[in-house]
This record gives sequence, C-alpha cells and structure tokens, in this order.
Amino acid sequence: MARYSVLRLLIFFGFLCALWLVGLREESQRWWLLGLSALGSMVLSYFVLQGPRAQFSAKIARHVDERARRAELVRTHDPDEIAEDAEETWAEHAKDIAKDIKDAKDTPRN
Repeated sequence: MARYSVLRLLIFFGFLCALWLVGLREESQRWWLLGLSALGSMVLSYFVLQGPRAQFSAKIARHVDERARRAELVRTHDPDEIAEDAEETWAEHAKDIAKDIKDAKDTPRN
C-alpha cells in the first residue's frame, strides 16, 4: 500500500511540475494548477497503477478469506486444526514479507 501511495504522489507531483513548466505559474492560476494536477494524476493512476492496485486487493481478499476460515474453525472447536492453520498462516505471511523485502532490494534506485 505504501508503494502504491508513493507512486500516486509521484504522478501527482509530475503533473504539478509539468503544468508549472507549461505556464501555470501565476498566483491566480494556482487553483487551476492543483485541480488539473489532481485530475490528471487520478486518470493516469487509474490506468498505469492497475497492477499494484490488483496485487493489493488480492492480498486483502486473501487475508479476509483466511480470517473467515479461521472464524469457522473456531466455531468447530478443533484445537489441532486451529494450531496447524495458524502455523500455515504465519508461514505464508513470512513468505510475503520476504518477497516484499527481496522486491525492494531488487528495485533499482536512481
């Protein structure tokens, strides 16, 4: 989620700089500058950031499904299954975190 938010902010500031360079510099044009930057960045983000948004929503859906499954197990009161599922869930979370760290390290920085 933080990556998605940072990318959205970068797109917004990119529009802000581009429109400022185009000529929206005067104080009377500041509201136009902010409004057009916000509108342009929303439209561009909708198309350009579909991948990260889909990944994030899939991750949320997976967590919601896991919680529903654990709630169902609690209702059945089977402690062995609850313990096994907790171990699997923590292992999955650890893999997700390791993947995020690896992706962050592999991302080139300028």
